[in-house]
Amino acid sequence: MSTLWQPRSTCGPACLPATDRCARASRVRQAARLVALLGALLLGVALVPVLPLLNGDGRRAAARTWARAVLGALGVRLVARGRPPAGRALLVANHISWLDIVALMAAAPARLVAKHEVRRWPLIGALAAAGGTIFIDRTRPRSLPATVAEVAATLRAGGLVAAFPEGTTWCGVSAGRFRPALFQAALDAGATVVPVSIRYGRGATTAAFLGDDSLWTSLRRVLAVPRLEVTLTATPALHPEAAATRRQLAGVAESAVRGRVSQFGLAA
Repeated sequence: MSTLWQPRSTCGPACLPATDRCARASRVRQAARLVALLGALLLGVALVPVLPLLNGDGRRAAARTWARAVLGALGVRLVARGRPPAGRALLVANHISWLDIVALMAAAPARLVAKHEVRRWPLIGALAAAGGTIFIDRTRPRSLPATVAEVAATLRAGGLVAAFPEGTTWCGVSAGRFRPALFQAALDAGATVVPVSIRYGRGATTAAFLGDDSLWTSLRRVLAVPRLEVTLTATPALHPEAAATRRQLAGVAESAVRGRVSQFGLAA
């Protein structure tokens, strides 16, 4: 299997600094967060059969409500800089944690592109499927053109799609290269690309989904972080010229997310 198709992160437990290992919320606070999270998950259970019946605006509002409930339960403060585009745009972001997905849903509900393993996650997989997530099977390279075509069709219809071109999660200190494949969908659809930088404050690497982590292992670390803040910062929308290639577009978007170009608000 090509590592270009199924990238692997070099991040693991060694990425956790000693301060993150030692600083922990009290057991009482952790228990309270877990109870609140269970309440948010029950809300998600109620939404699963309802989401397919809603129109686009209704689904986005429901997804935003659920995502904000999850962040609130976990004690995560969301800072969103800029106003999300109305549609016909591909949001591309760096990938650190499963919390990235929740934060994006809370700030700019979009049709997500996620690895097919997410479909098997308890409740989250069902919610993702009901919300129209486009699942990408990294074990089947021949399925990639169909995934790109589905993303392009959504963009042509005026939809908003969010993807993580690194292909896997990193600790936030180390990072992966942006894979170019999904950028072809934006070129085919004539859509704009909005690079979004995701950063975590204190406890940043603790929030990361590291190496062979299970979802439960990662969740326990998040529950134990005394304070956690996630900041979503978008750069100006990219309007690729007709002669642009997907590799060029991926490179510019990656540079924007890494802060190597000036950052402003999200394009209207």
